[in-house]
Amino acid sequence: MAEIKEEATSEYAVRPRVIFRPPVYYPESDGKPMAETDTHIKLLIYLREALADYFRDEPNVYVAGNLFVYYQEGDPTKVVAPDVFVVKGVPKRDRRIYQVWKEDKGPDVVFELTSQSTRREDLGPKKGIYEMLGVEEYFIFDPLGEYLEPRLVGFRLAEWGYRRIEGEEPLVSRVLGLELRVEGDFLRLVDPATGEKLLTPLEAQEARRRAEAEVERLRAELARLRAGDRQGGKEQ
Repeated sequence: MAEIKEEATSEYAVRPRVIFRPPVYYPESDGKPMAETDTHIKLLIYLREALADYFRDEPNVYVAGNLFVYYQEGDPTKVVAPDVFVVKGVPKRDRRIYQVWKEDKGPDVVFELTSQSTRREDLGPKKGIYEMLGVEEYFIFDPLGEYLEPRLVGFRLAEWGYRRIEGEEPLVSRVLGLELRVEGDFLRLVDPATGEKLLTPLEAQEARRRAEAEVERLRAELARLRAGDRQGGKEQ
């Protein structure tokens, strides 16, 4: 953006002076790996894909994973990268980065898949940033059981900041309307209204194959019954 200032060149003449300011660059990546272990990567993909599928018919619910969230215009150092986050009230479209001032709001729910090496960041700076941004619910899951007990911990925004969610069994996200259930080293999302589990991409594919196989079995059974009926009619 250019600023125009007036510069006096003589007692009677004023010459405009143009100052060019380069645009601020907001990086899309820091070159670091997406996650630490296969377990963390599988969980990240599951949460992102399961939530995206769950809200597939909601045009103003955005789900992302490992995307840079910039929260102060003009300062690219003010950035955080949640493992998975959900924003309600913004258009569902692909983004390269998420800029809070352009979207006019920050995330509503954040998931961090924590480990011994990220514990200080997940429970310290990141927690403070999410609190400052008004993230309503913050969930931390330690899949390998390296330090958290219990391995799943939730925080909910209150009047004076985050309060740990206690006394709720099972743990439920009020914002998402989903139950969070620990299954071994896996964090499962469950629709409490139906009791149905949100599936991984592989589970969803296997479920489709089973359904298709059942349809084919029923078609074959129906064809066999019809053939038997026709044969019985001829014999009469």
